[in-house]
Amino acid sequence: MEYELLEWPPDGPKLRLDHERFSYAGKFVMTNTGKAVARAEDGRIVAAVAFNEDRTDGDTLWLRYVTVERERRGEGIGPRLCRLVRDRALERGYDRLRIAVNNPFAYEALYRSGFAYTGETTGIAELILEYPSPDSNLDTDGDSAPDADANWDERERYQAGLEEYRDRDLSADEEEFLESRRDSEPPGLESRDD
Repeated sequence: MEYELLEWPPDGPKLRLDHERFSYAGKFVMTNTGKAVARAEDGRIVAAVAFNEDRTDGDTLWLRYVTVERERRGEGIGPRLCRLVRDRALERGYDRLRIAVNNPFAYEALYRSGFAYTGETTGIAELILEYPSPDSNLDTDGDSAPDADANWDERERYQAGLEEYRDRDLSADEEEFLESRRDSEPPGLESRDD
């Protein structure tokens, strides 16, 4: 597997992904987002991430869309690709990365990449995760005031996000997954080469 950051925003390439193999395929044709991809040995794209700078905070990079080919999900490709973007963004001078996730599988995958739940949700019921962990930096407003949920320990922070999902209509797989994580510690971090 080859992992590659193709371009930074606002000059990102158009990626034409098959909508039958990839979720959010249409979002990858926009050129105002940077892109990173994972390629199989034959050169075929099997995962992609689109990202851009926060409109109000030039020190924050948002991972906007992460997609993995349906047949390759669960292999750890998405988290590895997110770690590549994370590492390159930090090298480029970004202080923080954020992502909004809409399902518990993505939540877990991003946790394995060092992201943590902020206690915030978007208007479309996505949970916002951040790297580095919200406990380890300034308030999300950029001032020195503590986060509203800064008194959470790591397990409580992780479980609070899972609890947000438990209150929703879920598939049987999601319910089973959430039950398997009840009262557990956050998953361990994976290195980029795992």
